[in-house]
Amino acid sequence: MTHKISADHLSIERVREIIEKGLKLELSADAAKKITRCRDYLDHKMATQTEPIYGITTGFGSLCNISVGRDELSQLQKNLVMSHACGTGDRVPSEIVRLMLLLKIQSLSYGHSGVQLATVLRLIDFFNEGVLPVVYEQGSLGASGDLSPLAHMCLPLFGLGEVEHGGATKPAAEVLAVKNWQPIELQSKEGLALLNGTQFMSAYGVWSLVKARRLSEWADTIGAMSLDAFDGRIEPFCDEVHLVRGHKGQLTTARNFRRLLEGSEILARAKAHVQDPYSLRCIPQVHGASKDTIDYVESVLTTEINAVTDNPTVFPDEDMVVSAGNFHGQPIALAMDFLAIAVAELGNISERRTYKLISGTRGLPAFLVAKPGLNSGFMIPQYTAASIVSQSKGLCWPASCDSIPSSQGQEDHVSMGSNSATKLRRVVLNTERVLAIELMNAAQALEFRRPLHSSPAIEKIHADYRRTVPFVDNDVVMYPHIEASVKFLQDAAN
Repeated sequence: MTHKISADHLSIERVREIIEKGLKLELSADAAKKITRCRDYLDHKMATQTEPIYGITTGFGSLCNISVGRDELSQLQKNLVMSHACGTGDRVPSEIVRLMLLLKIQSLSYGHSGVQLATVLRLIDFFNEGVLPVVYEQGSLGASGDLSPLAHMCLPLFGLGEVEHGGATKPAAEVLAVKNWQPIELQSKEGLALLNGTQFMSAYGVWSLVKARRLSEWADTIGAMSLDAFDGRIEPFCDEVHLVRGHKGQLTTARNFRRLLEGSEILARAKAHVQDPYSLRCIPQVHGASKDTIDYVESVLTTEINAVTDNPTVFPDEDMVVSAGNFHGQPIALAMDFLAIAVAELGNISERRTYKLISGTRGLPAFLVAKPGLNSGFMIPQYTAASIVSQSKGLCWPASCDSIPSSQGQEDHVSMGSNSATKLRRVVLNTERVLAIELMNAAQALEFRRPLHSSPAIEKIHADYRRTVPFVDNDVVMYPHIEASVKFLQDAAN
């Protein structure tokens, strides 16, 4: 199966399908025509205009006033890519590099970037053949685009840098030779078109958004199991309460809980307590706010992945080449910081529910084992969850409120969106682990309610989970169960 790159709207869901189903990319005839027309226009413009054009016939950044000779323009663009490949730190995961390639190809396909058709086709080759450039997490300021990571992504176009291919890291030149691909000779403007852009930030954002939506669904399911295992009340989840406040996510969450818990014997019995703690009673308000945030961030990222974000922007129909600032990551930097907070809160309230389950109240044994004292039971998984939640709180400090001038003050305000993006991914992975620990505790607690049963929906999930993670009678080494629980969430989501 293939996905045709075109000017058509690219949704987050379609991006997810392309990546998860391993679809190949194909450039539509209309996109190829637009790319070629823009390149021809730019070549004609350079042949007839005597005034300098930023980044095309001049240097970059604060060197924008230095003109470059016509016979040096190709070397200028290659020098740009080489000099900007200054990444360091951890390698970007392969699934995010694939997203970077896809999003860069999409952005170049609109015909406002001045690239050669051959350059875009080679990027498509990389994507389709699983030739994934080695990119590093640290180095981008999130304005002038993601210069350093995108430079690493593009070095292999002309046989430099490294790629991951066939399960191994190899010199790009070696893989190009095996594939019989000639190195691309960059033309004027192409280096800028490749390096200016927000595809590093956006790729992390899209990956995190897809994962966040799945974790939001899991948070409801696991929270429902915890509510029933704790002998909680369903009244706070009635429509009337949430309609008078009016937040969409809150109402959606409440209805989801009623659906998940329909038919529960535990829920139907009389309760001795009048109220539940906030971590249970206020789930619609907390989970719902995260749902609303996820929806908002999806709207921002959807706009971004359908945008032209390099510089200068070329408008053949208007006979304009405009040096502006579409590479600035502020719109998505703010949104990714916001999403990190929303996802962290799913973990924050999850850890509190775990704490309640092990607290030795509501008829549950302390630390969820029959013989506490001799056994520590589920005491320390809660410690682990608390540690992870604390780390996420620190990671939620917004990177987008910082800016450090660069390029001799020419680039004097930057978004730091790349830091927002990489922090966001860490928060998402943290929350997944915290929810997995809550599931361990909720499944354990539910068995102390026997012979009563929860709802058919919850009991099915419990039975599926028990095929992976067993009931704990006496103390065992717990970390394999935590890892198995994380894997259960990951596998069930795919």
